[in-house]
Amino acid sequence: MSITAEEKQRVMKEFATKEGDTGSPEVQIAILSSRIATLTEHFKTHKEDNHGRRGLLKMVATRRKLLDYTKAKDEARYKDLIKRLGLRR
Repeated sequence: MSITAEEKQRVMKEFATKEGDTGSPEVQIAILSSRIATLTEHFKTHKEDNHGRRGLLKMVATRRKLLDYTKAKDEARYKDLIKRLGLRR
């Protein structure tokens, strides 16, 4: 249900703001988005997994908070990140 180490490294490399960046809001949001997408696929076949659903809701809330933080600090970075992740339509 989690993402693989290779997938996590790929996401970190793609969204890093500088070399060795693992903790910037962009990287954290991208990793959470990847995990959320994986869990969403999981729930299509395991509809009654309520414990996993709780974890998904916590991840969505954490991502929302990080997105709000990024928007408050630098709206241009926020818009670029939303566009790159395809979160808003």
